[in-house]
Amino acid sequence: MKTRNILLISALLTLAAQSCDKFLEEELVSDVSAASYYTTAKGLEDAVDATYHYMRIVYSNERAYMLTTFGTDTYTNGADGGYKSFNYYDNGLRSDVNILDQVWENLYKGINQANAVLNRSTAIADMEPDLLVQRQAEVRFLRALYYFILVQQWGDVHLSLEETVGAVVTANKTPQRDIYEQAIIPDLEFALANLLPPGEQSDYGRATSGAAEFLLAKALLTRGYQSFGEANDFSRAETHFTNVIENYGYGLESSIDQVFDQDNQTNNEIVFAVQYSTDVLLNGGEGNRGHLYFLMEYDILPGMVRDIENGRPFKRFRLTEYMQDVWGANRDNDSRYDLTYKHVWYSNNETSIPNWTQENVDAGAKNADGSAAVVGQPKFIVGDTAIFIPGPGKDAIWTPTKKLQTRYRVYTTDEYDERVFAHTAKHIDPRRPAIQWERGSRDFFIMRLADAYLFRAEARFQQGPGGLPGAVDDINVVRTRAAWPGKEADMMISSADVNIDFILEERAREMDAEQERWYDLARTGKLVERVSLYNPDATGIQDHHIHRPIPQSQIDRTQGGYPQNCGYPDGVCN
Repeated sequence: MKTRNILLISALLTLAAQSCDKFLEEELVSDVSAASYYTTAKGLEDAVDATYHYMRIVYSNERAYMLTTFGTDTYTNGADGGYKSFNYYDNGLRSDVNILDQVWENLYKGINQANAVLNRSTAIADMEPDLLVQRQAEVRFLRALYYFILVQQWGDVHLSLEETVGAVVTANKTPQRDIYEQAIIPDLEFALANLLPPGEQSDYGRATSGAAEFLLAKALLTRGYQSFGEANDFSRAETHFTNVIENYGYGLESSIDQVFDQDNQTNNEIVFAVQYSTDVLLNGGEGNRGHLYFLMEYDILPGMVRDIENGRPFKRFRLTEYMQDVWGANRDNDSRYDLTYKHVWYSNNETSIPNWTQENVDAGAKNADGSAAVVGQPKFIVGDTAIFIPGPGKDAIWTPTKKLQTRYRVYTTDEYDERVFAHTAKHIDPRRPAIQWERGSRDFFIMRLADAYLFRAEARFQQGPGGLPGAVDDINVVRTRAAWPGKEADMMISSADVNIDFILEERAREMDAEQERWYDLARTGKLVERVSLYNPDATGIQDHHIHRPIPQSQIDRTQGGYPQNCGYPDGVCN
């Protein structure tokens, strides 16, 4: 299959990149009022590609992680950065917080871009009819994705399926039920029926029927928990997830670290992803910034200085003690922590290498060659281990005496704080051109096959006792892949183990740091319960936090005002 990233670049950058044949080169055409251009085949192609652009704004950046990682049971705040009210649920979680406005506005820009394409496409005369329908299906998929994010974050929101041109000062607040019925579900059904399957789509990065079926199944699963959900939502979700798992040629990688290998980003487990490039001309926008937010402050520790390989540590997110316990409970059998977390930092700064102390010598410390440590002599050299974090469940072997005997600095979980802690390596990006560079080039995975197995397990579980054996089978597929060689039997679970909390815990392990956790908790109605139990920093969480406050900009620019969500200042409660 040819691999081509769908990227949006200006005409100038198009000229600069003409020698590259791995990218779909398009002019930046964001003015949806350009009626004469959008009604040509070339114009429509550019308009479709422009609709993909908004994925980069609502995924893989600080806004996206704040809205999906903070305020959950698995992550709390590190030392730096703002927006901590999204973790605390205090009175700083207000309608005027800028990231709320940014996400809201760009989702609606993406929706209006899709509406423009659909409106103008009826006048296209120079495009092959089947291709035209495929492009319509792509933007309907994207419109459904953008509306799905909106209803999950805000609940009832403005619905428009028609293009808006110019300033508009009126807006509705449409019930979620209608948005699912009029937009999300029919758009995805149309996309499923008309998109190419992944094996036939040569432009990697375009929506496929597999991605449409995955998102349709997830939307049905999510709606099934709602008061307006339909009786067959869970069974329909199961059917569609089964099709994703069985009928498109996807497959699990042999181990989870292979999924996140930056040299293997187009692997067979990925159903849909946001595309980025190492070419700074093509990367555009903010890039994938996930590499910034989970890193601890390694760069001021002895023997270390900031470098590209270890990343630029923004110290935004750190594991809750609950999630540390989840990881520590089964590491002898489960490989996922060891394969996706960073453990060792190698010295890269000779000037700050520490020296042996008398306390070290008294404890029996030895040099790398086995000779006795000498007070005042360096503990190691550049290239040797400077920092080691064994991680949850491995503290017992690191007694105070053993730490004193060890040449490098060992941090056990009792020493974690907001600056030094264990962190995931899923997003580390050593391909950045400079140590301060923020625009990462990793693809961001929106959908992957292991996720589909766990979603199908959830859909089966919600159908009652008859679905329980299938749910167990699905979870065991994921756990088999996660098992260390020879430990597969020890990783197997039975029906007696499965309830919604177990499913959520399994999702916490598999989908760790992948912008899924807040949605998982909100979807299942477990947000307040589990955050209250497991995130002691989230002291202000209440029932109304299942939805975000409507951005103040939307309220201010709407004639007659726009109803604020219940529970927030001036909120309207039905």
